[in-house]
Amino acid sequence: MKNALLCLCLSISYSVFCQTFTGGGGPINDNTTIDIPVSVSGLPATIDTTNFGLETVCIDLVHTYDADLTVWIVAPDGTVGMLFSNTGGGGDNFTNTCFNMDATTSLSAGTAPFTGTFKPSGQMGLVNNGQNPNGTWKLRVNDNYGADEGNVISFSITFGNNPAGYFSFTSSLLPIVEINTNGNVIQNDPKVMADMSIRFNGQGVRNYMTDTPSDYNGKIGIEYRGNYSLSLPQKPYAFETWDVNGNTIDSSLLGMPSESDWVLLANYNDKSFARNIVPFHLFDSMGHYATRTRLVDVVMNGEYQGIYLLGEKIKRDNNRVDVNRLDPVEISGNDLTGGYILKIDYWDNTNSWQLNHSPIGFPGLDIHMVYVYPKPDVIMPQQQTYIQTYIDNYENALYGSNFTDPALGYRAFIDVPSFIDYFIVNEVCRNGDGFKKSRYFSKDKDKPDGTVKKLKAGPVWDFDWAEKDMWGGSEDGSQFIYGACDQDVNAPGWYIRLLEDTLFANELRCRYDDLRRSILKESYIDAKIDSVASAVNESQVWHYQTWGHLGSATGTPEVEAPSQTYAEEVQRLKDWFHRRLTWLDANMPGTLNGCSMLGIQDLVNTHKITAYPNPFSSIITVEWTQGDLVGAQLAVRDGSGRIIKTQEISSESAYDKSLTLTDLHELASGVYFIQIVKGDERAMLKIIK
Repeated sequence: MKNALLCLCLSISYSVFCQTFTGGGGPINDNTTIDIPVSVSGLPATIDTTNFGLETVCIDLVHTYDADLTVWIVAPDGTVGMLFSNTGGGGDNFTNTCFNMDATTSLSAGTAPFTGTFKPSGQMGLVNNGQNPNGTWKLRVNDNYGADEGNVISFSITFGNNPAGYFSFTSSLLPIVEINTNGNVIQNDPKVMADMSIRFNGQGVRNYMTDTPSDYNGKIGIEYRGNYSLSLPQKPYAFETWDVNGNTIDSSLLGMPSESDWVLLANYNDKSFARNIVPFHLFDSMGHYATRTRLVDVVMNGEYQGIYLLGEKIKRDNNRVDVNRLDPVEISGNDLTGGYILKIDYWDNTNSWQLNHSPIGFPGLDIHMVYVYPKPDVIMPQQQTYIQTYIDNYENALYGSNFTDPALGYRAFIDVPSFIDYFIVNEVCRNGDGFKKSRYFSKDKDKPDGTVKKLKAGPVWDFDWAEKDMWGGSEDGSQFIYGACDQDVNAPGWYIRLLEDTLFANELRCRYDDLRRSILKESYIDAKIDSVASAVNESQVWHYQTWGHLGSATGTPEVEAPSQTYAEEVQRLKDWFHRRLTWLDANMPGTLNGCSMLGIQDLVNTHKITAYPNPFSSIITVEWTQGDLVGAQLAVRDGSGRIIKTQEISSESAYDKSLTLTDLHELASGVYFIQIVKGDERAMLKIIK
């Protein structure tokens, strides 16, 4: 139906009729997409962002969980402009809700049923691209979750002389990731095929949308990922690099090691863009694997989507969680002992098993362990039995009367240094999710000589609810969280028992105080946050222009009023770390009795390690005069932490107490770091080219 409204829209040279066209309705079913058409005719042959085009879209719909919905307007030529995505939480309905780019209130600042006129969450004006508006328009509604359904009652689109504009993203100092789904609608599962291009001309060099893709240009399979984060407007994604037939292919993205599985982590709930980067960096600097990430700008189907973290998906791989490959035929003997990856997370009866012990203080609380590798649908019964028995034996030892005995207690089963470092990172960041979900463990295959490869904690993951003061938890950066077991996902509470061991507590205190002199210094963390802020200084303006939630309360229920500027958000994050570290200094369990304080620089002095020439040109020689470094892993990192070169110190090198790295002539001038890791010992040297 068409309602012609004479708006008396006058311009210097002409006047036109503003017209509203009203469409019908349809059902909104779980995990489906519906297109509701409306026919448009009688308009000028061209719409644009200056003279005449789409001005306003209004909707009326009923739905019992607004955050399930993403809604677009689709033009006759197929151009899509997003109105909103996953806004309103558990609120009901959109009643007489209109979207206009000139509205003073963003949708993120409203509440259900959103009656009134709001600025859309996306770039609605993309449809004003010079096309002929006469034809079939569509309201596209996607419900990406189960349990709640509804109906579109009606919608309308209005054209006039104040057309919607849009932010035209053309270039960035960040790498640009462009994805085109070619009309496929992304779902939570399965992945749909899309095209992806990455443009990156080098650190500090501007990247243009018109540049030939330099890093990747091919097919991907993409889907939504996450739980709570999926309910927010900026969507997180998981994707695989594919060939044209949909087969996975390994690809190196932005200098990260070649693999096929990747993630795009959204930053809607992290207005600093640093809350994942800092703890990932800390865990990596402690000598453990942490997900490598790169800050990028993302364009999806021609529409700018803001700043994301492109990173590695946690999985078994020589360059990720480096445990032995476990094939279905390996069901006996030493082959059966690894490798495995497990996690505490959302579970069901098909992907997990229930542990035999409840945490101290929580009798009867059921804890479930989820299979990650091998995957739940391919892990063999014998492999299930082995890893279940291993965890059960560990818990029996942990809760037994001899739990502190090195041979009979928990130390026979877990890699203590990794458990200590995992504790430190998650408590320093006060990561409420770190002990209850997205909590990973790994166990490698035992050595042929019978040496047991123990259960390791990590990698760390999921910090968008961390590093903040929140209602219902720590309102001032205080309190421990390792003992909060009875939550939305029950936590095993192992640290409650571990900290009853005086030796474990003292080792924890020693490690924490040691790290406080290096990577946990306030100045070090401030510098890392500043490096992120500097990297996104340009793009953060566009990010907040797109999503409109800077200054609004979104995501985590924070105590303080929302930051009004990005600079305020950055300073708030620094201040939070300062308060948290001060509290931990006074409250961290254990004592420094017997603490050797072998820190990063101390280990350098202990082994008398040097690197020369400094500055270097094409080779670096690393020398040490004391100690045995056979088997130590050496890595050269650039100033951003990216690994440039790796090498293991062999017995031949150990005999000469020196190792020479060659073929470094192509490295750019700048600061580099040489990292040496052996067991839980580390050394770090700074060197310049």
